[in-house]
Amino acid sequence: MKKIILLCVFAIALSNCKNTKNTDVVAAVVEEEVKGINWVTVEEAMELQKNNPKKVMIDAYTKWCGPCKMLDRNTFTNQDLISYVNEHYYAVKFNAEGNAVVNFKDKTYTNPNYKDELKNRRNSAHEFSRFLGVNAYPTLVFLDEQANLIAPVRGYQTPTQLELYLKLFKDDGHKTITSQVEFQEYANSFVPQFKDS
Repeated sequence: MKKIILLCVFAIALSNCKNTKNTDVVAAVVEEEVKGINWVTVEEAMELQKNNPKKVMIDAYTKWCGPCKMLDRNTFTNQDLISYVNEHYYAVKFNAEGNAVVNFKDKTYTNPNYKDELKNRRNSAHEFSRFLGVNAYPTLVFLDEQANLIAPVRGYQTPTQLELYLKLFKDDGHKTITSQVEFQEYANSFVPQFKDS
């Protein structure tokens, strides 16, 4: 609601600006305010990969999940993270207990046990959630450029915690890590650049 009010205020200010410099400043502020992660569907991500291959980050969430809402509020609003994800990934937001029909790699996934009266409470797990190995919420599932599973990352992540995985997977660093000890060494030596905000 706050963003809608801000947009209205900026739109009015923009229409009242007579000076081109003022118009440019107001437009830049509006653009910055509404900038967020470019969320797409699974099908859109697969289509986009055909012309511009990128890795995919799937946010498997549920409507009742508190940490999922914290991820939306605290992590997915971080400007450093937004810029990085939009540049290097296709981001998918997927209701892991919803009733969407998902077409992925020539197979259709549904939620045959979905109950509409439970849409804002615990519901049955979607077939696509099971396919991805999602068994906790939130889970961020990472796919490579051919839509093959890299890894699920379970639980709430701050921007700097998520940065570690975003950069590890983007640069294929996960391919050289063969043990938990090696991952811990990578994590201990990782220097985050995102600002936790």
